[in-house]
Amino acid sequence: MNLSQDELAILSGSRGSGAARAMEILSALGRIGGAEDMVDVCSVQVSGVSYRNIGPHGLAFLQEWAGQGSKAVVPAYMNPGGADRRLWQTLGLPAEFVDKQERVIKALSKLGIKPTLTCTPYHAAPRPKFGDHLAWSESSAVCYANSVIGARTNREGGPSAIAAALTGRTPRHTLHTDAGRLPTTVVEVGCPAPTASDAGALGYLVGQLLAHDPRGGIPFIRGVEPPEDSSREAWLKALGAAMAASGSVGLFHLEGVTPEAAASGPELQKAAGRKVKVDSLEGAKRGLFSAKGRPSLVAFGCPHASLDELKRLDELLKGRKAVVPVWVFTSEAVRKKAEKSGLAGRLSSLGAALIADTCIVVAPLADMGITNVVTDSAKAAFYLPSHQGVGVCFESQEAAVEAAVAGGQLCASKAPQAASSGGGAS
Repeated sequence: MNLSQDELAILSGSRGSGAARAMEILSALGRIGGAEDMVDVCSVQVSGVSYRNIGPHGLAFLQEWAGQGSKAVVPAYMNPGGADRRLWQTLGLPAEFVDKQERVIKALSKLGIKPTLTCTPYHAAPRPKFGDHLAWSESSAVCYANSVIGARTNREGGPSAIAAALTGRTPRHTLHTDAGRLPTTVVEVGCPAPTASDAGALGYLVGQLLAHDPRGGIPFIRGVEPPEDSSREAWLKALGAAMAASGSVGLFHLEGVTPEAAASGPELQKAAGRKVKVDSLEGAKRGLFSAKGRPSLVAFGCPHASLDELKRLDELLKGRKAVVPVWVFTSEAVRKKAEKSGLAGRLSSLGAALIADTCIVVAPLADMGITNVVTDSAKAAFYLPSHQGVGVCFESQEAAVEAAVAGGQLCASKAPQAASSGGGAS
């Protein structure tokens, strides 16, 4: 690693022992990643926020680092924690868990990291620009930043993201470089994917196809386009989130749509070493279905919902009250906008609660007696069975709303089917 004079000074303690520790971590990771130098970052997103994930040892680690006195020198944001800080009692979360969660947030705040508590920082904070270098952590946020915005970030771990926040740097390798952003596989899509849930199923399948690619998984996707209406962003978000979950994909190129693919699509295609085809999404949808019995919850907002997505939910409910509880996960920033406009109150009157600061994947569902969840999120459907031990009915947003209003007969009448890992791909 070639460290600048300023970086060497940080390593020697010019910004305090916390920043020195951070530079030591980044230097070691840079050597492992083959980086020759560091790059300045515009913003940081820190994962490892939920107490449910990091536990007592993770909390002690954060408290010890926070005690060393250094603070973030660039805008830095927290990923979701394990509890809605306003509504935790209403939701039935244990007070002991919430107290420990607050200690995590306090330690990170002491490091200068803002408690945005969202996996969609682009909805809750200034949006990065094309070409900006970032140090983001959450898999769907990383994929969105790289693919939809055209910014540049590797997927940081919690400690490396904190280190980037305290120094304003991250090692320049992989997705921070031109060569590291070239596609490895052309994916020809031969079936329609009009909705966000379809995009999620497609992303889940593409991620599976690329998960074991020794050259890394960066797809160049052809044959499918996002809608042109207000659901476009949700479609792109769902595609990348599922791909990141099932295949650790940090960047996708969508022909004519994503920034780099729109600018130099033919050249990017030539770099790919192989080609696969997806001709059906049905196997992927079956593979994401694991529910047994009636659902106890209908969940939207994984990744966190935007204001447009909340408006769409209101349109689908059509004034009908949900029989099954509906939780919509979003950021506190978006929830406040929805409250100001009256949208949050209207949704609440129909049985749809806006949940902020946390996520369906990291909230302690078992403590709340939740056994089966209906969701339109392929990312949630992928993670919930293994992370939370709950069954999932993966449906479109429209069908999930009908399940909420009708009392869940939709899932009760469907039997999970085993799906091949190919799911319509060749």
